[in-house]
Amino acid sequence: MNSPVQMIGLGELLWDCFPDRRLPGGAPANVAFHAQQLGLSTAVATRVGQDEFGDELLQFLQTQGLSTELVQQDSSHPTGTVTVSPGTSMSVDYTFLENSAWDFLEPKPELLAAMGAAKAICFGTLGQRRPLSRNTIQQCLNAAAKDCLIVYDVNLRPPFFSKDWILQSLKRATVVKLNLDEVKVLTKLLGFPLVDEVRFAKKLLDDFRQLSMVCITRGSEGCLGVTCDEAISLSGIAVKVGDTVGAGDAFTAAIIFGQLAGWPFAKMLDLANSFGALVASRVGAMPSMPKELASLKSTLEWSFRETKLR
Repeated sequence: MNSPVQMIGLGELLWDCFPDRRLPGGAPANVAFHAQQLGLSTAVATRVGQDEFGDELLQFLQTQGLSTELVQQDSSHPTGTVTVSPGTSMSVDYTFLENSAWDFLEPKPELLAAMGAAKAICFGTLGQRRPLSRNTIQQCLNAAAKDCLIVYDVNLRPPFFSKDWILQSLKRATVVKLNLDEVKVLTKLLGFPLVDEVRFAKKLLDDFRQLSMVCITRGSEGCLGVTCDEAISLSGIAVKVGDTVGAGDAFTAAIIFGQLAGWPFAKMLDLANSFGALVASRVGAMPSMPKELASLKSTLEWSFRETKLR
């Protein structure tokens, strides 16, 4: 790459196909997009088809200021799509195209080199649904610097997960983010006792000692953040929901930004909670919102000049 980026979203990039529109999406790409809105230099490490959908995604990322140097192009597999079917006001159903280009991400030397230079990497479970991409993601994480912030967005999309993938991912992460439904799945899958979310998070921290933080999003009920020393619960922020696609990814982006900026735990969690609610008030996973973010910055009494990114 021309110059190292601070944060890399590693995994799927695709089109979210709503009943009435088609918008860019894919959880790691969403996180990179929102981290870029918060002031980080970001890239998406993924694979798209050599097709019109792939060209459009590349153009979108470029116009939004994200690096596309780590986006591979595939002549044999199409650009990914997912049919997004809104359920209740706070839920969404997803149907993913099988054998999409992002399923075949390759561990090319330039990709592994970029991982070694990044300050933060965000990856999820869905991007590991095929052996090739799963192996590539693990190689990327192994190539990361020892002090790299590695964020595992659990992001379960049935039937594309297994206990083995999740365990391997937990062993590589320094921060884990998941929602309440995923807490229930992991409690059963990992054989944890049926307890409250704070003790669930503490159990993760105890069992995976390299973890520094567990964040649990609760939809309209806010969020919970747990470290070895603190447990902070924040109430939800009332908004008129556009859709919830991308809200959790905005939350994750804010955690990454706050971590790299060296913010106090409570402050970064407040930003994440507020930013997630803000994105939920809009349609699509990657809404551009410079005015809204400016207002949020003012409300939380922070500015980029007050922080120095490590």
